[in-house]
Amino acid sequence: MKEITVEELFKIKNPIIIDIRSPIEFNDGAIPGAINVPLFSNDEREEIGTIYKNEGSSVAKWRAMEVVSPKIPKILQKIKELSTEGELVVHCWRGGMRSNAVVTFLEFAGIYSWRLVGGYKAYRHYILEKIPSMFPEKAMVLHGLTGVGKTEILKLLKEKGFPIIDLEAMAGHRGSIFGTIGLGNGHNQKTFDSLLFKGLSEIQGAGYFLIEAESKRIGKTVQPEELIDKKLHGINIHLHSPIEERIKLLVSEYVIPFQHEEWYFGKISEGIDKVLRWIKNVDIKNKLMDALEKRNYHEMIHILLEHYYDPRYDHARLEYEGKFFDIVADNPSEAAEKIVALMEKLSFYPNKTVKDHF
Repeated sequence: MKEITVEELFKIKNPIIIDIRSPIEFNDGAIPGAINVPLFSNDEREEIGTIYKNEGSSVAKWRAMEVVSPKIPKILQKIKELSTEGELVVHCWRGGMRSNAVVTFLEFAGIYSWRLVGGYKAYRHYILEKIPSMFPEKAMVLHGLTGVGKTEILKLLKEKGFPIIDLEAMAGHRGSIFGTIGLGNGHNQKTFDSLLFKGLSEIQGAGYFLIEAESKRIGKTVQPEELIDKKLHGINIHLHSPIEERIKLLVSEYVIPFQHEEWYFGKISEGIDKVLRWIKNVDIKNKLMDALEKRNYHEMIHILLEHYYDPRYDHARLEYEGKFFDIVADNPSEAAEKIVALMEKLSFYPNKTVKDHF
């Protein structure tokens, strides 16, 4: 049987990773790009686990065999269909009986694959050990009031070849009370860590990286201390744009794509309820609730920016120790172009390491 370690896995170009754990295990955390071909359903896994606890290993193994046997042809066929290009890597939770059995059956069928030693558990241990030392030397941190388009600017800079880390995409959350609008429930810590490791792997060799000035917690996830330290001692770019342009961007991102969905008004109402706890002015509260009831989302966002988000911003900026550069622009495209000019002035270039002049 061919076996491969986690470290060796990352040396394979475009591996086809087959995760044979149950859907609930896969959804809790998976290797990015892995394909779930479960050996057991969630209920079957729970049943076998209960038998193992109450009746012992041998009885549980026999029941597992009874459950899996009828499925083997279908499982092998699905994996065969996925194995047209690239090397197959099969894994379960700890690289034990499940992956061992599947790799053996694949070999009997003439389909050769690797078994990941230690399974997902070994993968998670590996990335958590590696992440702290993977950050490039210098952080370029984007600051700005809500709605200046920091995430969009990062995407534009990435297209131009600059090394970026998009924390909001990794967290599946936009970092605000309304952060999961249109994004589902957000990612858990395991998924965030996996995506952070993947993102850092993609910019290895760069002497710097661009990142948004998010707070330590984003939705359900927490950034590593090493990243927080890099940001607090980085070079800071403060973005400015007119409030009407900010409102326009937020309407296009949070309102227009979703406003006719059945869940939308309820989701927005939940967020407004949380905001109302922090706003003391009764007149402002009444205006905010009136705008919500009338579905006047433009006015609602204006009130939120002026009386909730903007007043809370300056305090967060004080934590950062590095120099600040101001960028004034009407939209993310203009801001991105001005940032590129600033980066060149500071000798930060796309697809290259930064000159050692700090």
